[in-house]
Amino acid sequence: MPLIHNSYGKGRVRVMRVHRDGDRNEVRELSVQVMLEGDFAASYTEADNRQVVATDTIKNIVYIVARENIAAETEPFGQILARRLLDRYAQVAAVSVILHETKWVRAAFAGAPHPHSFVLDANGRPFAEVLATRDEMAVTSGIEGFTFMKSTQSGWENYVMDDYTTLPPTHDRLSATAMDARWTWASLPVDCPAANARVLGAMIEMFATTYSAGVQDSLYRMGEAALAAVPEVATISLACPNKHYLPVRLEPFGLSSDNCVFIPTDEPHGQIECVIARTL
Repeated sequence: MPLIHNSYGKGRVRVMRVHRDGDRNEVRELSVQVMLEGDFAASYTEADNRQVVATDTIKNIVYIVARENIAAETEPFGQILARRLLDRYAQVAAVSVILHETKWVRAAFAGAPHPHSFVLDANGRPFAEVLATRDEMAVTSGIEGFTFMKSTQSGWENYVMDDYTTLPPTHDRLSATAMDARWTWASLPVDCPAANARVLGAMIEMFATTYSAGVQDSLYRMGEAALAAVPEVATISLACPNKHYLPVRLEPFGLSSDNCVFIPTDEPHGQIECVIARTL
């Protein structure tokens, strides 16, 4: 039977590029699909793989091109990637590159853009919950999946090191999370939307503008900041999965990541939770 069409490639190659220009960082996160067409029919019909570029190699080329083009916008990055594959492999006749971008918006405080802190575009799902009996009523506000990160000024050191530990300590890493937060009101504020915005703003400013010794460290201080900013809040509960961005090992290709090229990964993730109360 005739093989009338074939293509293959690598999908969901996730890559984060951090362009460091002095104190100011730019971040670009992509999920890339690369598909090749060309002289590959024999791998289907004759079990002959001699012309096939391994999909793992395609993945590596995405990371190599990312390191060499840290500041390239999405469309030029796709063009450079496609041209690299066509130039390198004569058996490739056509390349399809589809790039989906995760949009990060620079955080701003007191009207000033922050150099290395960002929030996810179209971010989070606010909610409110009311529990009522004939005797009392409790009101909780919050937000689910509010995603934010900073590209520097975060570390993880001085933890338990034993025979099972493989994670190396670092004083400079990319730190990101998708926070679920809920705060219970001692008394309902006059303007709930404005108060909710102050709670969230105080937490994000604390995260963005201070060094983080770990998610635990940041969460506690963020909760303190929220309670200080909005006196009507009685308690605040924070749950943050640690969204990992793992440095890509580019040494086999004669390159260094230089803390600029990362693999975004959601699973498995650290899950950090705490509750901070104004009084016990």
